[in-house]
Amino acid sequence: MADTDTKESGTGHSIPAFDASKLEPFLVKNPEAMSLNVARSLENLGKAAAEWLEPRERGEKKNAEIEPLTDIITTLSKVVEYWISDPARTLEAQTYLMSSYFGIWMNSLNKFAGKPPVAPDVRQDRRFAGADWVDTPFFDFLRQIYLVTSDWAEKLVDHAQGLDPHTQHKAQFYLRQVTAALSPSNFVLTNPELYKETVARNGANLVEGMKKLAEDIKAGHGDLRIRQTDMSKFKVGENLAVTPGKVIAENDVCQILQYEATTGTVLKRPLLIVPPWINKFYVLDLNPQKSFIKWCVDRGHTVFVISWVNPDERHAGKDWEDYARDGIGFALDTITKATGEKDVNAIGYCVGGTLLAATLALHAQEGDKRIRSCTLFTTQVDFTYAGDLKVFADESQIRTIEKSMTEDGYLEGSKMAMAFNMLRAQELIWPYFVNAYLKGQDPTPFDLLYWNADSTRMAAANHSYYLRNCYLENNLSKGTMVLAEKTLKLADIKVPVYNLATREDHIAPAKSVFVGSKLFGGPVTYVMSGSGHIAGVVNPPDKKKYQYWHDGSAEGDFDDWVSSADMTDGSWWPHWHAWIEAQNDRKVPPRIPGGDKLNPIEEAPGSYVRVRV
Repeated sequence: MADTDTKESGTGHSIPAFDASKLEPFLVKNPEAMSLNVARSLENLGKAAAEWLEPRERGEKKNAEIEPLTDIITTLSKVVEYWISDPARTLEAQTYLMSSYFGIWMNSLNKFAGKPPVAPDVRQDRRFAGADWVDTPFFDFLRQIYLVTSDWAEKLVDHAQGLDPHTQHKAQFYLRQVTAALSPSNFVLTNPELYKETVARNGANLVEGMKKLAEDIKAGHGDLRIRQTDMSKFKVGENLAVTPGKVIAENDVCQILQYEATTGTVLKRPLLIVPPWINKFYVLDLNPQKSFIKWCVDRGHTVFVISWVNPDERHAGKDWEDYARDGIGFALDTITKATGEKDVNAIGYCVGGTLLAATLALHAQEGDKRIRSCTLFTTQVDFTYAGDLKVFADESQIRTIEKSMTEDGYLEGSKMAMAFNMLRAQELIWPYFVNAYLKGQDPTPFDLLYWNADSTRMAAANHSYYLRNCYLENNLSKGTMVLAEKTLKLADIKVPVYNLATREDHIAPAKSVFVGSKLFGGPVTYVMSGSGHIAGVVNPPDKKKYQYWHDGSAEGDFDDWVSSADMTDGSWWPHWHAWIEAQNDRKVPPRIPGGDKLNPIEEAPGSYVRVRV
């Protein structure tokens, strides 16, 4: 009687029989429908290509993609040059890779024969979490080959000698982008889940996906704007940024918003929030449940927020001094007119915090003492450990950016958005690429991703100043930044500082924020929240998510501080509020937006924040 589980090999050994039923989901059932849909998807792909080419043929796009690609090739070629310049090194690299491949091959044969692997399997990776990546020999082999090859390539970069630190950092970053893009999980024929779905739907997913690709390139005016959420489900002022308030002043740099009080008394010191101009302020007012602004209002703060203009060619010459004077200075003047108060608590978020710190240093020299306490959210004032964004901030790349901005008067918001997404390409680019363009799926509505896609431009002079003085030359921390003809010293800032970092921040790393804390001249309370640049900040207490670490001032080594700091579950918001009240907890009757001297211009969130690009 035949054994249905095994069959005899020519050597007399018994090996598992291949289960043909496992191939069933991979077999095309309707070749005619598949062929028709492949043709339709190719037609839609042609439309996507036309959307990409059209603005370039009209001269609206300058093929700026070429120069970054050149930098990638130039940087990685230096790594290759090191390994091929010495035959012994070349042989070493090849031998290591080939021995790894041989191990995978032997493992595959042993698995097919029902034997244990000869060596431990490669590392785990959540991109390959599906059972088919292990159970199906072909895809298991692909998975292992990819992981071993990408790990091997990373080792080549890490061990390449003779590279300056910046070049090696760029090579590591660029290699991660390349390996993330080449993952077999990103292609239909090498991803079992995608392959089975394509077979099951006879390629209809590709038809819909290529249609979405054309739509998203059109929406990006010739650049791919990957859809991460259903943009039709949100509208600023209707279900985003809905905390009641008024625009009480405006100029050509910003609008000033004041929010309506909800408590019987309010803190005497008003609260000014200086958001980044790289993104829009309503990340702090996404909805009533997540809104930091509303939470502050409900705890007796009179909240004022700067809503930066979304710049165009008219703002090309606006620089850091303009943003300091016509942004923060204008807001402080407005607060005094609206409330009669001169003492203010101020918050700066990300680059808004860097500007706030620079402005405080300027105010210290000018004798302006209106800001009595300073809170910084994920803010860098020292850029020594600024992370992967430094990849984009060497002299040659800044010159390229400046050349582009000279032509338009601004940097397109999509450029900054893509740079931020590249910091976490495996989470923020490729899963959405696969779902939208290969599965043809509509994304789920998510307010935070809508905000992330609601990009802003950068005024040319302002952005150039920021890149050169912060990322390239680190002038603020060195005490050599010049603003309004004054050389700024962070040590001149004597007011109390609450400095919040987030543990998983890819934009303002926690260590970078920690190092910057030591530069201020007054007392600094350093706090580190769980999660990242946004979720670690936008973390309402009632969600009971994450945690935060606190241990007074930022002293000693960062790792030592983390190991000895006290950890508290939940949001840092109440801890910050207690810190604010410890500075001054005097209360006064609630205020109305604008007070007696300013007539409201329009309802919050105002018109500046609604401008889309």
